[in-house]
Amino acid sequence: MGRPADTAATAARRRALLRRLGRATVLIPAAHERNIEKDYVQDNDFRQDNTFFYFTELETQDAWLVMTARGPDSLETVLFLPPRTPSQERWTGLRLGPDSVAVRLSGIAKVLPTDSLDIRLRRLRFANTPIYVPLGPTTREERQIADIAFSGADVRNLLPIVDSMRVVKDADEIARLRRAVEISVAGHVAAMRAARPGMYEYEMEAVLEEGFRGNGADRLGYPSIVGSGPNSTTLHYDVNRRRTENGDLVVIDAAAEWGQYTADVTRTFPVNGKFTPRQKAIYDLVLGAQQAAFDSMRPGMTMRQLDDIARHYMRDHSGTLCGDKTCDDREYFNHGLGHPIGMDVHDVGIGRPLEPGMVVTLEPGIYLEAERLGVRIEDDVLVTAKGGEWLSAGAPRTTDAIEKLMRGR
Repeated sequence: MGRPADTAATAARRRALLRRLGRATVLIPAAHERNIEKDYVQDNDFRQDNTFFYFTELETQDAWLVMTARGPDSLETVLFLPPRTPSQERWTGLRLGPDSVAVRLSGIAKVLPTDSLDIRLRRLRFANTPIYVPLGPTTREERQIADIAFSGADVRNLLPIVDSMRVVKDADEIARLRRAVEISVAGHVAAMRAARPGMYEYEMEAVLEEGFRGNGADRLGYPSIVGSGPNSTTLHYDVNRRRTENGDLVVIDAAAEWGQYTADVTRTFPVNGKFTPRQKAIYDLVLGAQQAAFDSMRPGMTMRQLDDIARHYMRDHSGTLCGDKTCDDREYFNHGLGHPIGMDVHDVGIGRPLEPGMVVTLEPGIYLEAERLGVRIEDDVLVTAKGGEWLSAGAPRTTDAIEKLMRGR
């Protein structure tokens, strides 16, 4: 059945959407089961559609949410669920059906079987009001419904509106992100404590992900990146097969998902527990750039402005650390400073000015391929009215704190 839904939060989101739309109908499908034997052999066979989850927080398959607004005081919400099939549940486990249990868990008073959905759709076609359907690049049946069932009707795309609502997180979403970050921090700390020269990257990955699962993660937020030595300079390296050597730096970019929300945390540390002077100098420059961006964070600023601040810090403090060029050069710092997180690791709201309630990453890095030396530090930050709040501060960030943790392993 999934985790308990915050029915008050989801009801408030539905009301906010319908108030925004005025006279309209909204039709939102749940996700379908995936074929893990062909398409997703290393993943769960089901993860809920983000839009459906946002308005229900239900982890149930093949359902539909229909919301109708006939005016500011006339709002109707109906949840359509497939009938339960006990013989199938012997294979799949219990499923949510159109009964009083679904009413209680969803907070939606009207729950009907999906075989009554066709009648509702035929009525909507002639209702003379706009019909909003989430039409993303990967939708299949949803687009067919828009093209066939609503032929001639005023069909509009719901996603831009919902995505704009999702940019600023409400209290329930922030609580889920905090938990996802806490779990991610626990995995990073466990990996640092376990690291030894000669370990394979996948052995550290195993410790890391055990830390996630052992603390309640639902799944990985994204494939774990454990890059040592030369692999530390590859941004999205996730093969994780190299055997580490004494003197290597290890970049671990990995995070957990909890309650459909994912963190995004990166730490860099010496596999032997001791930074060389050269490694420390590069690391401290990256850390200083991250701190400069954090200190400048305010509502109304953009990630592009924070990126400029981080690069200016690197330019002013790099000296000859990166040779003839300063370390902010795109050859060495070759990605953006950060992005929003939420139900997706690169969540909606990219490019929007910061607002209280947004959660973003700050992740400067320097990558020196010739030296097999890469450093990235990534933290999750909640934007507040006065600046920002570190959410992932539980994973040590300074060289002294990292070495102290690894000495005590």
